[in-house]
Amino acid sequence: MSQDIIFKFADAGILVNDSAYDKINTLDNPVNISSSLILDIVGKGIEKRDILILTPEILDKYLEKEGISPVSSENNLEISDLKYSSETEKNVDNDGLSIASDHINSTYTELVTEVVSEINNESSLNIRPNIEFNFKVLQDTSKKSYTSGNIKDMISYFNDRYSKIKNILMKRKELKDYLPISDIFQTKDVVKIIGMVKDFRNTKNGHKIFEIEDETGEISVLVHNENHKLFEKSEIIVRDEVIGIIGSRKGNLVISNEIIQPGVPRIEEKPMDFSIVFISDVHIGSCTFLEDVFNKFVKWINCEFGSQEQIEIAKNVKYLLVAGDIVDGIGVYPHQDKELTIKDITLQYEEAARLFGQIRPDIKIIIAPGNHDASRVAEPQPAVPEEYAEALYNLKNVEFVSNPAIVSLEGIKTLIYHGRSFDDLAMTVKGLSHQNSDIIMKELLEKRHIAPIYGERTPLASEIEDYLVIEDIPDIFHTGHVHINSYKKYKGIHMINSGTFQSQTEFQKIYNIIPTFGEVPVLNKGVFKLLKFRDD
Repeated sequence: MSQDIIFKFADAGILVNDSAYDKINTLDNPVNISSSLILDIVGKGIEKRDILILTPEILDKYLEKEGISPVSSENNLEISDLKYSSETEKNVDNDGLSIASDHINSTYTELVTEVVSEINNESSLNIRPNIEFNFKVLQDTSKKSYTSGNIKDMISYFNDRYSKIKNILMKRKELKDYLPISDIFQTKDVVKIIGMVKDFRNTKNGHKIFEIEDETGEISVLVHNENHKLFEKSEIIVRDEVIGIIGSRKGNLVISNEIIQPGVPRIEEKPMDFSIVFISDVHIGSCTFLEDVFNKFVKWINCEFGSQEQIEIAKNVKYLLVAGDIVDGIGVYPHQDKELTIKDITLQYEEAARLFGQIRPDIKIIIAPGNHDASRVAEPQPAVPEEYAEALYNLKNVEFVSNPAIVSLEGIKTLIYHGRSFDDLAMTVKGLSHQNSDIIMKELLEKRHIAPIYGERTPLASEIEDYLVIEDIPDIFHTGHVHINSYKKYKGIHMINSGTFQSQTEFQKIYNIIPTFGEVPVLNKGVFKLLKFRDD
């Protein structure tokens, strides 16, 4: 316990004298209180060059302010009045927080020296103070929103989608000699076209007709129900998807013999000498947020909980990816306030900072927003704004990205997407459901688009460019939203849905959705593991 406290304060540039340190250790939950106190102090704007020593007086005032325990102190000033100095001689500010460079308590120094020595000898916490991250953001749309919402932007949006996916389809050998729709009326041979699905319907005889369009025109494509394999494939095609058609022309109709999606090629697996943890849908602030389960997870990732095998996995962890819904949000659905324990969005993020701030600093945390977060609802969503989540932004090991985003983790290309478009596909495509999100993820990869259907439940921003096209093939595809774990390896791609830290909600009870809470997926040096922190 003492090491945890030393690490937390030292990482924030704060030293603790003997008396304050002893007092912290007598509290019921010293680690959590230390995290909250650090956030409170750091939020007042300390300079990195300052060396700060926490005294019993300032600790007492903080505990009194938070109502943690009754304390008495002759110091009548508030912690919000903290002022800092970088003078080399020791001085004490009006709140009792010492600032020094030469006069550090000897007992504390000995304890720090002991801890650092243990770190250098690869302690059980496996803290790596000089770790280097080979982390890059390959695609982020946070500052790329240029839409004005007019019809020209929408036309540009769909033209860009068509152009990007057409270029992928043109690389398929079957479609190299495709023709624009306006030119197919000049031939009676095999017809090959690339177009966007404008609409589809079933005929009275049970056949399917697609209305396909490109930049030159549009045409109807018939899929005969007696061609069972092709008809089955046509059932997964959705509006606004870009596909290839091979068939024969009969008047103003094309009889389809083959439907070609952009698809993904099989990729070679890249070696990993580190581990990645995947979580989503934490929903901090909700009355159904499982804080005890999350705390178990934090203790595990800090190498303080679990079997020997699980501890060894934790030691390998270098990255933690969060695929949205860090908090439960405010006003996301009618009467949500009745299901909240924290009814202020900034306070929800402050609580998130307290909880995530307990994670050891040698793990980089990458956070993307979800539909419950304080980002715009329409996708692509910019990163969570600092104005709401300043406390999280103050954590040194946290990175914020958009939804979706592509990041490189030591060369491992990872696509992060919260997963709201799963709702559209589950409601639209026969055979798809929230319980089988791995199948939906496979379909999104084959369609090469994160959210192909425009105008359904998933709000899409009609940007000048369509940032939801999957142009680059990821090594990992990480999603959330449905609160149900799934994993499948498809053509060399790890497809992971990371479940939730929220128990069953009233909405889920109505639809009999059983969440898999507290089950955390890990790629341990490239091998999938599922660790369970729930009490069954």
